[in-house]
Amino acid sequence: MKLYLKGSRCHTVKCAVERRGTVPGVHTWSRRKVSTYGRQLREKQRLKRIYGVLERQFRIYFDHAVQRKGNTGDNLLLEVERRLDNVIRSAGFGLGPNSARQVVVHGHVMVNGRRCDRPSRQVKPGDVITITDNEKRRKHVLANVESGKAFLGETPAWLEVDRDKLTIKVVQMPDREQFPHSINDQLIVEGMSK
Repeated sequence: MKLYLKGSRCHTVKCAVERRGTVPGVHTWSRRKVSTYGRQLREKQRLKRIYGVLERQFRIYFDHAVQRKGNTGDNLLLEVERRLDNVIRSAGFGLGPNSARQVVVHGHVMVNGRRCDRPSRQVKPGDVITITDNEKRRKHVLANVESGKAFLGETPAWLEVDRDKLTIKVVQMPDREQFPHSINDQLIVEGMSK
């Protein structure tokens, strides 16, 4: 399954998933049936890799999702979707998760007029995210925007993006229907609740 972890490479013929029709290894035909635990683990690992979150941070997100009211799976997806590096990637300022994380960590981003270099920062409605005025930093982000135009999909409805001024405004909290990936959150909740 394509997770689009390699940025623009996943949209070309060089994509590893497109080139290879089978799973890696010699005996691809002799795969065993995946257990329930294996499916739960695979779904959790997929979500972690899509957003570039390590296990400890993912556990913290899960604990926050359990404490909030409502569906735990929806709350968990809301936690990872509101990360600053994911907002940068969704707006097209980063080509993939690693590129978006790099834009944030290198100090190219300002949230509400203050520089922020934490990719795990949770954005909330009303936040305005801009790229710093430094010409060298803006060139890097503009290069990402230009190269991403060919394969960039629609921006999420919960964000207002101005690619000319390089600004993002968070309009509302994301809904479950606006989640861009097909994740079975129930498997993740079942696996982590043990």
